[in-house]
Amino acid sequence: MIRRPLWLGLSVPPDPPEPVDANAVDALAQRLRQTSRRLLGRRLRLMPLDAGDCGGCAAELTALSGPLYRMERYGLVIVSTPAEADVLVVSGPMTRTMRHALDLALDAAGPACWVMALGDCAVDGGVFKGSYAVLGGVGNAVQVDLAIGGCPPPPARILAGLRALLEANQP
Repeated sequence: MIRRPLWLGLSVPPDPPEPVDANAVDALAQRLRQTSRRLLGRRLRLMPLDAGDCGGCAAELTALSGPLYRMERYGLVIVSTPAEADVLVVSGPMTRTMRHALDLALDAAGPACWVMALGDCAVDGGVFKGSYAVLGGVGNAVQVDLAIGGCPPPPARILAGLRALLEANQP
């Protein structure tokens, strides 16, 4: 009895994704690439740090490297160590156990690294707000340079936020 409803639910095709304006994405890509080259002299390097998220924000960040967005054309690269990162992308609520890991990552990244809170959980604790294990948002532990809300935020909003971060920090 359980198998039949499950099969019917799995056989229904998912909703189509929202249409993406190709001209707007290309214009955003060009501005982000030019700004990162002018400000940093190279590509903008992102290092994701999972502070206990559900995986939705990480999936949207990963979608940037997919065929629709191809984040390399924006001048964005995902790196695996904080020492190489320009932006530390923290997703999920700031848990008590991840506070120390975030401090270690920031120490390894150096003072020039920006911190980005990605998603509602990273901004203010999200649905986990008030839990004994959660300190709240990332801003309760460290200074946040960019907060992008949403559960999860779409890739276009992530790109627009990164562009705004770069333009706000121009000399």
